[in-house]
Parts: sequence; structure tokens; C-alpha cells
Amino acid sequence: MPKVKTVIVAASAYVIAFVFLFPYLVMLLTSLRSQDSLRDVAFWPEEWVWSNLANFWTSGLAGNLWVTLKVAGGSTILVLLVALPAAYYTARHNFRGRTAFLVLVLITQMFQPTAMVVGIYREFFQFGLVDSIWSLILVNGGFNLAFAVWILNAYFASIPRELEEAAFIDGNGRFGALFRITLPLAMPGVITALIFTFIAAWNEFVVALTLTTTTENQPLTVALNSFIGQYQVDWQNLFAGSVIATIPVIILFALIERKVVGGLTAGSIK
Repeated sequence: MPKVKTVIVAASAYVIAFVFLFPYLVMLLTSLRSQDSLRDVAFWPEEWVWSNLANFWTSGLAGNLWVTLKVAGGSTILVLLVALPAAYYTARHNFRGRTAFLVLVLITQMFQPTAMVVGIYREFFQFGLVDSIWSLILVNGGFNLAFAVWILNAYFASIPRELEEAAFIDGNGRFGALFRITLPLAMPGVITALIFTFIAAWNEFVVALTLTTTTENQPLTVALNSFIGQYQVDWQNLFAGSVIATIPVIILFALIERKVVGGLTAGSIK
């Protein structure tokens, strides 16, 4: 029976993985088709047009990819700079209003940028930050901050206080114990918050479409709309850009996948 159960679970996992990966396979194959073969019935392209991927770099979208990297990276750094001290303090101190603060942080996660996009545009317009990379960094950082605080708070709370007290006895101060003991132990949780924040900022579309007006300041998610015309869609180049846009995230996730799994299972979801 255990072997049968193992086979069933493994088969189910492969089926689920195929369901999720199949759209990406279709996207990759479509990006390698020619314009004339887009409507072919054959699943595999008869002619592999690798120039579609090369056209991404000559079409000017490389600059938009760089904008996306700056927005996602800047938002992630901003979130970690704010979430780390907030999560550590709330995990180590039972101050008055602590529960209310954490609930308030959780409530902010319920508001989506789409529902607030008009107010966000008006606010940044008054500050003169429309069509600026900084506005995208601030918005993405703000809307991903609550998730990072909750994950890091749970992870810091799962680390015994006795480890820090032992560091105090050895002559370390509060910051010494934090950077030498607590943060290395909490690194899986930090990596989990990092990857989820980075991916959320990387994929954001609505706010970026609203706050950017010039092509050079648009992230790749918005710039890919240039392949969608009024009467036709340049599918092969659109999918080629989408394929290239997914590669940095795949590489990042592959490099830190073990840390993410450890962060989710060891303390982040407790």
C-alpha cells in the first residue's frame, strides 16, 4: 500500500506540474513560429524562427527590461529595509497595541492597487512623481510590505530568545546578536519575503500602466503592449518578449529555491 500511495502521489504531482507548465510550453513554441505559421494545426512549428528572440533586443525592449529590474530590485530592497526591523520588534516585544498593529498591517494587504489606482495617480501627480521609476518602487514596496512583515514576524518568533540571551552573555549587544545570530537563522524567511516581493513587483501591470507615460520609463509588462495593435496582434514577438521576461525570475528562483522552501516550512507559515 505505501508503494501504491507513493505512485499515486507522484503521478498526481506530475499531472499538476504539466497543467501549470503547459501554457509556458505553448508560449515558447509560439515565440519560435513565423507570422505565417501562427494558425497552423501542428503543435510543433515546422520552421523554428529564432530571430524572434533576437528581435527583442533590437526592438528597444531591453531598456524596458532594465527598468523592470530596477523597479523590482528597488521595491525588494525597500521592503526588506522596513519589514526587517518592524517584524523583529513585534516578534520580540509585547508592547501595548502590538496585536492592533499587526492586524492593521494585515488589513493593508486586503487593498489592491487596482482599486486605488485613481487615488495613487492623483497623489503622485501632486508630488510630481508621475512617469518616474521612484513612484513604481514606492507603490510596489508599499503593497508588498504587509506580506513581508507577517512572514518575517512569524519566523523571528519561531527563533528561541535564549539564543540571543546567550549572545548577550558572550559580550554581544542587541545589534551584534541580531546580525550574528538571529538574521543568519532567519535567512530562509528573509529569502522567502525577498522572492515573493520581487516576483510581485516584477509582474505588476496596472499601476505601472497608469503612472508611466513615456516608453523609456515603462516596465516590460507595459512595454509588451506595443505588440498589440488595433486590428492584429504580433503574437510571436509578444510571446518572445514574455519568454525573455520570465527567464530572470526563473534563474532567481532556481538559485534560492531551497531557501524559499525552508522559509515556508520551517517558520514562515506558523
